[in-house]
Amino acid sequence: MTAQTTPPRRALLIFNPKSGKGQSPLPQFIAALGEKGWQVDAEELPPKGGFGPLLEHRERYAAVIAAGGDGTVSGLAYALRGSGVPLLAYPAGTANLIAQNLKLPEGPDELAQVVDNLRSVQVDLGELMVSGKTRGFVLLAGAGADATMIQGAEKLKDRLGVLAYVVSAFQQLSPRATTFELVLDGQKQEVEAMAVMVANFGMANFRLPIARGVSPSDGQFTVLALKPGTLLELLPNLIDSLRARLNLGEPVFGKNVESYRASEVTVTSLEPFPLQYDGEMHEETTPFTARVLPGAGLFLTGASLEELET
Repeated sequence: MTAQTTPPRRALLIFNPKSGKGQSPLPQFIAALGEKGWQVDAEELPPKGGFGPLLEHRERYAAVIAAGGDGTVSGLAYALRGSGVPLLAYPAGTANLIAQNLKLPEGPDELAQVVDNLRSVQVDLGELMVSGKTRGFVLLAGAGADATMIQGAEKLKDRLGVLAYVVSAFQQLSPRATTFELVLDGQKQEVEAMAVMVANFGMANFRLPIARGVSPSDGQFTVLALKPGTLLELLPNLIDSLRARLNLGEPVFGKNVESYRASEVTVTSLEPFPLQYDGEMHEETTPFTARVLPGAGLFLTGASLEELET
């Protein structure tokens, strides 16, 4: 009688060699998966980020691993939307906000265990329409001061890492403000603001909540309008959100942020404002439209959906 052997589970790993200055313990991660009986097919991210050829045979894989920054993870999540193939947001970039929002560990052995467990959560994705182009995002899309902060951090990331975003925020002494028109599920709302953010997840760096009540699985965005001022004036709002997450009572500071809920939002401004989504700056500016794709994302994580809410 011939002994039966279990075929190895296969994972497709797509890595961005430029993310995080190319420094991540990927070899240890791949070795740890091999010890758990996985076969890993590794592919380098194409120069222009086209995932089509790499995902042509995605049904062969029990999991896909995106090793790069948030832009790499976001692009792959959108390309895999609705496929049923779970994605691991391997933290190989600078800030790795998607991995932070999913409460993923940082060590290669622990991440390999997350893959081996094959526990996943189904979350919403965002779809962005701007200048005739359509793209997907996982965390948030924003126009205004937040995009300017990310733009300022780009030239500092190689030296300062994640602290580049903090330094850039301190440099925003008086961000430009304008009048934004928001169309929220068909209802118009006008607001004076220095930025508008359309959030699907709610954690910033160091897992600080950007607002209360943000859920990635409720079929709606939380739309945040940051009132004119400085980014440092938003610190009380972060403290309020953190107090709420720790069940320390109601907000005690003033409100610098107006919050709305919608499954589709169009953002227009009197003057063009820079645009970012999932931490990536792009040449397009306002106006833009974002809509929720309910349950379109499937991510590997040991966390529950409740743990991913703010």
